Amino acid sequence: MEQDGDLNPDTDDLPLRANTNHILVKHYVLDLTVNFDRKVIRGSVILFLQPCSGVMTRPQNGIECGAGDVAGTQEVEKSQDASLCSFQEVDTIKDHARDLDQTRVGTATVDLEEPTIKNREGFGNATTRMETVFGTQAQAEAENIQSSRWWENTSDGDFTLVLDCCDLAVSKVEEVDVTSVSAMFSHLAEVSSERTGVSSVSPQAALIQNIISMPSIQWRQQHQLFSQCSHAPAVQDGSSLHFHTDRWSLQVRKRGVSSPQEFPRVLRICYETRPTGGSVRWTKDQDNRLCVYTAGSPINNRALFPCQEPPVAMSTWQATVRAPSECVVLMSGEEQAVPIEDGDTCFLIWNYYVTMPMPASTFTLAVGHWRQVTAEIPPALEKEMRDRMDCGKKPKLGAGEWTEAGLVSSLGSSTTEVVKGSTLQTGSGDQTTRSDSAFCYSSLEDERLSVTDYSDMVDDSISCSHGDYPCRFTERSAGSQRVIPHRVFAPVSLLQKAQIGVLPLLPRCLAAANSVLGVHPFPRLDVLIVPAGFSSLGMASPHIIFLSQSVLCAGSPGSEETALGLCGSRLCHEIAHSWFGLVIGARDWTEEWISEGFATYLEDIIWAKAQQLSLQEIAEQSDLKALLRWRRLSDELQNSEEELQILRPNMENTGQVSESGSSTVKHALNPDKSFMQVHYLKGYFLLKFLASQVGEQQFSDFFRLFVKKYHGQLILSQDFLQMLLITFPDMARKGLTLSAIYADWLDRPGIPKWLYERSAVWSQARLVEEVKAEVVKWILLSQSQGKGRKRKRMEPKVNYKEVTSDQLVMLLELLLEEADLSVTTMRTLQRTYDLQNQDAEVRHRWCELVVKHGHTQAYGDVEHFLVHDQAMGVYLYGELMVQEDPEQQALARRCLSLISEEMDQSARRVVEEMVL
Repeated sequence: MEQDGDLNPDTDDLPLRANTNHILVKHYVLDLTVNFDRKVIRGSVILFLQPCSGVMTRPQNGIECGAGDVAGTQEVEKSQDASLCSFQEVDTIKDHARDLDQTRVGTATVDLEEPTIKNREGFGNATTRMETVFGTQAQAEAENIQSSRWWENTSDGDFTLVLDCCDLAVSKVEEVDVTSVSAMFSHLAEVSSERTGVSSVSPQAALIQNIISMPSIQWRQQHQLFSQCSHAPAVQDGSSLHFHTDRWSLQVRKRGVSSPQEFPRVLRICYETRPTGGSVRWTKDQDNRLCVYTAGSPINNRALFPCQEPPVAMSTWQATVRAPSECVVLMSGEEQAVPIEDGDTCFLIWNYYVTMPMPASTFTLAVGHWRQVTAEIPPALEKEMRDRMDCGKKPKLGAGEWTEAGLVSSLGSSTTEVVKGSTLQTGSGDQTTRSDSAFCYSSLEDERLSVTDYSDMVDDSISCSHGDYPCRFTERSAGSQRVIPHRVFAPVSLLQKAQIGVLPLLPRCLAAANSVLGVHPFPRLDVLIVPAGFSSLGMASPHIIFLSQSVLCAGSPGSEETALGLCGSRLCHEIAHSWFGLVIGARDWTEEWISEGFATYLEDIIWAKAQQLSLQEIAEQSDLKALLRWRRLSDELQNSEEELQILRPNMENTGQVSESGSSTVKHALNPDKSFMQVHYLKGYFLLKFLASQVGEQQFSDFFRLFVKKYHGQLILSQDFLQMLLITFPDMARKGLTLSAIYADWLDRPGIPKWLYERSAVWSQARLVEEVKAEVVKWILLSQSQGKGRKRKRMEPKVNYKEVTSDQLVMLLELLLEEADLSVTTMRTLQRTYDLQNQDAEVRHRWCELVVKHGHTQAYGDVEHFLVHDQAMGVYLYGELMVQEDPEQQALARRCLSLISEEMDQSARRVVEEMVL
């Protein structure tokens, strides 16, 4: 094993330690139990491994073994900052608190009040003690150092499996005896006949290779075998596995095994998450009830289960999750899970699976007391909603108290087919259950969206370039499915807002995305309104979207039509990630623009399609949005470090990794980077520039071609750009080469010349000129209310033009450039546009205006925004503090104290630096 050293805690690069060039995890089986009392998830993960045939340090297209992974050539070295050191013979757990910056990587000790972990199915009755074996902290420190040195000095040439892992208490790692599974006997006979005269591969390895290599048409049988193997006992051959955990990894060896080919093919890892682990958020929802969900970034899922984080480690998975019976479990999975009772306990068991190989970072889990949003809310639940909004009482209804009639959704006046009572595989052997929940299939026949059948656009002769899996792009039924089955979940107090905003928009956005990009990559979709502390407006994962409450309508019923734009465009952005970000992913995580720039560009096209705008309306809306984004990007680039402005920070080394496959992701742990939008905005403008060179419709058509070719694969920037240049050879005659695009857009900070020139055109667009005319009226009003007047003057009657939400954002931004605005003007502005009931983008600019001009009468709006729109309010704290106004600074501190416990860790750290 190559020597790895820990990064300096002061640096902001994220290490990817997994040695994916040596061995790959092809399938995960997770068996997890959610413990809300202790705020931990405990259980096991079973890894099905496949050694790689060779070693590559440069990436190749495809997902075969030996392909390189992500990010730069710098090797990540062995940690000297081990926070947990464990061996099968002696478990050592200690609190490591040398560094105050450890909140991200976890320093909490294992809760010793509950000293045993009961092993579930396949572990017999064995228990594993989770306790320290040392009498004092000094003894623990000494023993831990000794253990680390022993680990470093006793490899004896043994091969080491390295997994990405942090904030986990690992208690056991064992080899699983798959030959004890009765269903494997027929495969064992096949292996025996195939292995006549061959002794280099063990029966265990040959069996697992047979399962991994099963054709996709047999995926159900394959998953059943994976499940049964995961319940098998440990190998009893007398040889033990040794393991060691440091700050960023879990390392496993078997004595005498010197190569990946000889290493065990199936491992079981028993572990427990930590309450402060960076991959999962334990918090309270808007009903003040506990919930937990995967945070997504910046460390992805390594604090949820030991895994291979590099994107190249594409795998499938299946998961069993036990949660309290009053909770709902949402997860990445291809079929709607139907919970079954867990014996006589108060828990339900939920089973999910995926058949499309994807990076482990895309695995998503959410467990909470949410309710499904329906077109008509049951009367009993409506009363509870009123109680929650009026009194903040805890909910009294359990999930089982809903009537089936109350769950049936019928999107507006459109006809709806409700799927229920269908037999589904649960993933537990041959057991089946029947579904009592409702999925919505909207026919859209009464919607304004076109009902054109796009099935003829599906290419029957499409030849997939990815590995073998059940691919929707080759299914004619999937090609004609404009709207996939979908559900929306929310806390009780937000059901009505989600019903008004998300529920009617979702099928229209799905159908519009299908018309733009073609086949939906995934067969179903859940949308969850996540807690207020969620750090962004949305996050897309396979089969599930997390949506911030900030995109919901802010006002009372009746005002929602003015505030649907933000919700619709954000839904379109997250839906676009199904194609760019998920089914097509970046091979190098530093190339975030491949995901975010594409989704930002496509959200405009999809949302315009969903609204059925005319060509002129589309062009005018596009110019206005482009100018708003230009202003945002320009401001961000003036106030950020240049190295954070580069879309391809590894430049010519993009996609390269070390000999083992380990690497680092530059700046991934920089808390400021998580709030920057340069990858969204500069990436969006690059695509807009390319569209201007080939024609917008031709460029849109090219996206469909690119998706057909690259779905199911990982890409680099060059893959997209090279295919574009080949498809449109005239670009080369204009001097647009791959190196020129790199130089102007991807490999340097700042703003390209084209963008400067184009922004001048956008600033003269018709919708912008309308806004400028309105701004003049407000400036004149403010000047007419000059300071020092002894008598209150009557407000002059002015006819203000009605504006869209985007125009209102622009209007407020232009007013922010004014040095002074009178109190009367501020008050009239608020009343004229009903600003407190506008969408979050408008309210954000209004709050900035209030802070700049010290408009004390609207400080309540600022406080409301900081508390309820945490995904957007981070830098508003800085504006409150920089004014050096005692009242404003007190407001900032008060808001921070109110929500600090529920804030995202990165957001809290940034805000605390500003405020404290």
